[in-house]
Amino acid sequence: MQTFNGRLALITGGSSGIGLALAHRLLAEGARVALLARDGQKLDQARARLLASFPQGEVSLWRADVANAPQVTTVLQTLLEQLGAPDLLVNSAGVARPGRFEDLPLDVFDQMIAVNYLGTVYVTKALVPAMLERGSGHIVNISSVAGFLNIYGYTAYGASKFAVRGFSDALRMELKPRGIGVSLVFPPDTDTPQLAYENQFKPEVTRALAGSAGVLSPDAVAQEILRGIRRGAYVILPGFETKVIYLLSRLLGAGVNPILDAMVRNALQKTRANQNLHRS
Repeated sequence: MQTFNGRLALITGGSSGIGLALAHRLLAEGARVALLARDGQKLDQARARLLASFPQGEVSLWRADVANAPQVTTVLQTLLEQLGAPDLLVNSAGVARPGRFEDLPLDVFDQMIAVNYLGTVYVTKALVPAMLERGSGHIVNISSVAGFLNIYGYTAYGASKFAVRGFSDALRMELKPRGIGVSLVFPPDTDTPQLAYENQFKPEVTRALAGSAGVLSPDAVAQEILRGIRRGAYVILPGFETKVIYLLSRLLGAGVNPILDAMVRNALQKTRANQNLHRS
């Protein structure tokens, strides 16, 4: 897909963050944009922001909870009837709730799988038949750096993003011979409302491990995604640090574990030292 002009792009989680940044860039290139999210007020606000920049842009709003399969099926059937099959589907809806395994309630694990993984499956399932019938299209699934190298504090979130990776690996093989491309994105920490929410719950060790890594802007991630689609890339790695971490994890395999263990030990020591300092 070398041009987005006149193409229809459906973006889940499109009312904020990476999804909204992608909508902005796609409108700038002449695409027609459909945003899907569960919060109607945020959808309205997103549309207003987009049309303030692109008054002639075409932005349609679709309200659904991606974790609700019947709702997704019904809403997207209406979209297909009114707009036709999207040329580009971006599964960007996602939630993150870190915490040590023993502290996380089971419903957090349910939520991570329901939104991050099954939400991606439900939306894709509803649209792929129409894309196959047309014989073209491109699907972008948003995973995370934690989807290829999980760390302390992300037993729930990282596992759901690994599931997105596994789903995408098989989906790519099935759809590529039939004219539909698939891309898998591994963004690092990105300056979004979701990150602000997530930071409230990060264990100190997780915070220390992530402390040296940079935070990307949603627009920088969106730019990398569109560049990757144009290249026909399967794996898209926004940011230099993400590319380095991915390469090292691939080269070292399980050999990366001693490095991570040393980082955890160091983070635990610093955490204990800070706790002792506050007590004294």
